[in-house]
Amino acid sequence: MESGPAIFTGVVFVLFGGALLAWTAVRARHREPVALGVRQAASATVAGVIALAFLALGVWCLARW
Repeated sequence: MESGPAIFTGVVFVLFGGALLAWTAVRARHREPVALGVRQAASATVAGVIALAFLALGVWCLARW
C-alpha cells in the first residue's frame, strides 16, 4: 500500500506550488515586492520557477500511484 503516501505527498506539493504561484502572481500584478531586498523581476522569476517545480513534482507523485 504505497499509494497512500504518494497521494498525500503529491497533493501537498500541488497545493503548495499552486498557492506559491498564485501568491507570486498577485504580488507581481500589484507591483509589490515578492521578496524583500531583491529586485521584483528576479524574485518573481525565481518564485515562479520554484512554484512550477513543486507543481511538476506533485503531478509526478500523483502519476506514480
